Amino acid sequence: MTSDGLPVIAAVDGSTHSGDALDWAAREAARRGLPLLIVHVRLLTRRKDQEAQEREAEELLAQSVRRVHRTAPGLRPTTLAPLDFPSAALVSLSRDASLVVVGSRGLGGFRSLMLGSNSLATASMAACPVVVVHGGRRDEGPEGSAAEAFPDVVAGVAADESSEGVLEFAFETAAARPGARLRIVHGWTMFSSMLSGGPVFDREAAADAAERSLAELTAGRREKYPQVEVAMEPVNGSATRTLVTASATAALTVIGRRKGGEALGLGLAPVAQTTLTHALGPVAVVPC
Repeated sequence: MTSDGLPVIAAVDGSTHSGDALDWAAREAARRGLPLLIVHVRLLTRRKDQEAQEREAEELLAQSVRRVHRTAPGLRPTTLAPLDFPSAALVSLSRDASLVVVGSRGLGGFRSLMLGSNSLATASMAACPVVVVHGGRRDEGPEGSAAEAFPDVVAGVAADESSEGVLEFAFETAAARPGARLRIVHGWTMFSSMLSGGPVFDREAAADAAERSLAELTAGRREKYPQVEVAMEPVNGSATRTLVTASATAALTVIGRRKGGEALGLGLAPVAQTTLTHALGPVAVVPC
């Protein structure tokens, strides 16, 4: 699917969440025909000496490789244990990756938090798409097929060119899953209709205009990926509730992040951050 052959990076720290992320990353790398790089970032701390950290990292990475061999037997993963802050290391490595996969929380997270700081920082600043895997959901059906258990890929888009990256990633992801349906969700309001030169007072006409915009936005990719069934879902109001609800039964929920604000600490837009925080399944954040 992806032509550049750059690896899928799975970040592990020994937590249950990172184990779920590793399983997801291994299956996705196998599905896309990409190499898998397992990364454990050794923390910059004085509490443990360097040799002890190295031994712990080697043991964790060896366990992770064995786990991958059970999850995706055809993969031959490589490993890396840089010494850095976790999000900084992953953001740096993302420049030469197809995808970075992280758990929603690590060992250091508070149990009351739904999304850890390292996961959020990586998703907000990485150069490639980042998938945040929320733990606790079994992503395989009775026959071992994740596609059978969760057949939909869901994408939240704006009805303009800013969603090109989200759409390309979402179509590519759906095409890699035979039988998957792609649900494209777009939130619209009468105000947004007015700003785009659409109907101002007629709600039904505004809804029709939003659906036409989605059809125009996706036309080229529907020709490129004819095997993907597409359902367009314009939603009056914020798309957040629809995206969070859909994430419970989606193979992947895909949202976008505007590039350029990382250095200013702008992070994610409200819809993206709320979806990422409250999602009930894996979420991909795509820089656009």
